[in-house]
Amino acid sequence: MPEGDSVFRLAARLRQVDGARVLSGELRSGGAAGRSLAGLRVVGHATHGKHLLTRFDDGTTLHTHLRIQGSWTITAPGRRLPTAAARRARVRLALEDGRTVWGLDLPVVDVLDTADESRVLGHLGPDLLHDDFDADVATARVLRDPTAPVRRVLLDQRNVAGLGNLWVNELGFLRGLHPDRMIGTVDVPALLDLARRMLVRSATVPDAYQVTTGVRRRGERHWVVGRAGRPCLRCRTPVLGRDAVEVVGSAPRRTWWCPRCQPTT
Repeated sequence: MPEGDSVFRLAARLRQVDGARVLSGELRSGGAAGRSLAGLRVVGHATHGKHLLTRFDDGTTLHTHLRIQGSWTITAPGRRLPTAAARRARVRLALEDGRTVWGLDLPVVDVLDTADESRVLGHLGPDLLHDDFDADVATARVLRDPTAPVRRVLLDQRNVAGLGNLWVNELGFLRGLHPDRMIGTVDVPALLDLARRMLVRSATVPDAYQVTTGVRRRGERHWVVGRAGRPCLRCRTPVLGRDAVEVVGSAPRRTWWCPRCQPTT
């Protein structure tokens, strides 16, 4: 699932092309579709929440977002994508060393001045994966509406950036929080501390990526996610699931919880 840790790991992988010059390439969607990237040098990759920033030496930034379907891949010199995959490319960067970077099925492709990155990021809350994560600011944002359900609050990237559906469900289980519990009744600093530790581990430890139980066996990687109707791994009570829209304008997302481990009160 593309979440903050997914994009963090993606940026780390793409940094192998930092310093490379683009021999030919273009944007194939978004407001700047058709724009040539030839001659630019890639100077760095950064992230904020689920947003990826590719910075160039002319002072511009390519801003992309994976949403559900997007991905990036790098082909080695002399290799190319299958024709069907290449048709889905929204960004192409053919580098002087023969490698090519492809952004596939990206729903968001935007170019802006690097100095103006706040235009697309300024509304977001503190990023749990940033070294300068400000827990006090995040806590204040999360508690702006104490009556809001904990699940809806955590999914809203304006409060804290980086948590997606998988992490919000798993955090709820680990903190014993029913998804409809009011955020004002929750120990928010402790919740955010756990969220940060889990996300950092998933983003930086190779074998820990999106494993919340510590077990990598199929069907046992997560406490509740994907386990509706199956016994809770802790108490054996059947896990419940439902589809709902928590954030205005978003698509329905699946919620999972254990009614015994995550009581309503």
